[in-house]
Amino acid sequence: MSTAAVIGLGTMGAGIAAVLARSGMTVRGHDANAGAIEATRLKLPAIAGVLDDLGVPARGPACDIVLTGSLEEAVADADLVIENVPEEVDLKRAVLAEIAGLVSGNCVLASDTSGIPITRLQEGLPSPGRVVGMHWSNPPHIIPVVEVVAGDETSADTVEWMVATVRRLNLIPVRVKRDVPGFVENRILYAVMREALDLVERGVVDAEDLDTCVSWGIGYKLAVVGPMSLLDMAGLDIYGSVAGYLNRDLCSRGDVSPWAAEKIAAGRLGLKTGEGIYAYDQDEAASLGAARARRLVAVRRALEEAGEGEP
Repeated sequence: MSTAAVIGLGTMGAGIAAVLARSGMTVRGHDANAGAIEATRLKLPAIAGVLDDLGVPARGPACDIVLTGSLEEAVADADLVIENVPEEVDLKRAVLAEIAGLVSGNCVLASDTSGIPITRLQEGLPSPGRVVGMHWSNPPHIIPVVEVVAGDETSADTVEWMVATVRRLNLIPVRVKRDVPGFVENRILYAVMREALDLVERGVVDAEDLDTCVSWGIGYKLAVVGPMSLLDMAGLDIYGSVAGYLNRDLCSRGDVSPWAAEKIAAGRLGLKTGEGIYAYDQDEAASLGAARARRLVAVRRALEEAGEGEP
């Protein structure tokens, strides 16, 4: 594989493109929004610095990322195209169908959807066997896990190719064996978010203390001991005893938390609007992303040096 394209730059496009380029590939990025292209251009130097801090080697000759408003130019001669447009089924299917008409029959079409089943996205496409999920975590140039998801019609060869590609990028592939909504990472994350919002909404704990509890409690522990290993470490008998009464009391709502829905309706969306669960002044919002990136880099390097994980 020598040429890759990222279609839809958004929040994660710059990081994905930078990781691909660092591996020595020719990389092109496309977005229909000229503002997204310019924002990506401005992000790339800082992302390159983060990859340097992580010690990610530059393989082969230096490779500039070409950013273009032309979809045809972006996917020309591509071996891999990663669809990264907003989470709307019809939009993603339309974009994938357009891409399929522009690339060779050997080009792998990957979707970075956060949870739309790949089976739904590959319906009606020519050669659906080459369509596969490639779900990156945000920020994609720091978090090393990539979920590889096969739809009902994805070929075994495509899955194996994608797993090998993720490894060549110095990342950790996770095979998702069944194409369920949300895959694995987001199903677990949203279960945590549901309980967290419920606890804050019911006044059990303040938002700040909840974040402290998760970050320095279970989050700190889970970075080293995964949930399945944690069950063995604690003892399945202990789990059985606690789960026997606690599971009945956990939040099981099937809709969006009213507390969060009220903020959404009022346009209080978080960092992007200056207020969400917390309020942010302009200077804080500008520096918060860089500060969190530094911490994530430090944690990843510490885990790698301790021998945890694969990179």
